[in-house]
Amino acid sequence: MSDMSKLHLVFGGRVTDPRTLEFADLKSMDVVGFFPDYNSAEKAWRAAAQRTVDDAEMKYVVVHMHRLLQPDMVDAAQAG
Repeated sequence: MSDMSKLHLVFGGRVTDPRTLEFADLKSMDVVGFFPDYNSAEKAWRAAAQRTVDDAEMKYVVVHMHRLLQPDMVDAAQAG
């Protein structure tokens, strides 16, 4: 597996509604960073989410970059 296929991004920001992922201000997004695997991304996500646990309008997410960059690989894996 290439490094790209393991790449994850953690970011967050203020959402318009805590039940959604509609971010209120894209210019003030907090990019936590890129991580080489899900485990390290999850640790960073947990740390960021914990820092803002008392603010219901702050939400952090983990994005599997390989799903965006190589969607055909994901489709093939799910089909097989």
